[in-house]
Amino acid sequence: MDIEIKDNERIDDLQVNGLRIIQDTGGFCFGVDAVLLANFTKAKAGERVVDLGTGTGIIPILIAGKSSAASVLGVEIQAEVADMARRSVELNGLEERVEIINMDIKDIPTRLQLNTFHVVTSNPPYMHPAGVKNPNDKKAISRHEIMCSLEDVICMASRLLMSGGKFFMVHRPTRLADIICLARSYKLEPKQIRFVHPSAGKSPNMMLIQFTKGGKPELKILEPLYIYEASGEYTRQIRDIYSSESIGVI
Repeated sequence: MDIEIKDNERIDDLQVNGLRIIQDTGGFCFGVDAVLLANFTKAKAGERVVDLGTGTGIIPILIAGKSSAASVLGVEIQAEVADMARRSVELNGLEERVEIINMDIKDIPTRLQLNTFHVVTSNPPYMHPAGVKNPNDKKAISRHEIMCSLEDVICMASRLLMSGGKFFMVHRPTRLADIICLARSYKLEPKQIRFVHPSAGKSPNMMLIQFTKGGKPELKILEPLYIYEASGEYTRQIRDIYSSESIGVI
């Protein structure tokens, strides 16, 4: 099958099970946060997964390629980005298990059956929209809460999940209080947090957090994750994640 690759696009090797992804050379490309979230996510055999704000489809592709989840659905509001994600799914031959839908997450109830998914994931925009000069810019939409807010993501995750279902998200530690307060208001109980540090001795700049819908209060802080050695190379923790063959091993 011939997959269209546009002039402004390139194919990147994900270095995991032969998986590849199409990326826009001038657009927003996935970062280590997406890889960490996909690995942090626990998707069991036969489960149904939804990724909110899927972007180029990196998280659905990794989850489908490294787990036995029955289906992985990616929801993306930007038509051009969703098209690129669909072509990446085809590039990896994952059409039978991965579907990309171009729609606003706030419109999900009109198309998807609520309270039926085992797992929801999201790598949402981290930044407030204040000061954004071009709200239609693809990079700005990926980075700032222009098209959806943190509450929109948490609310929809709760509505999609069945009782006992799990929501996995990567975000900034500076939003931790907001995240937990919002999550509890939508019956999502925080169960695990793993702080991600640029290197040893530096404060965390990311966190991986897992919620359970209707779960009992009990929060576990996992061991910290460090990205770089003093030499600038990836730590053994990160190298192991990139070389792992299954979801949920960190």
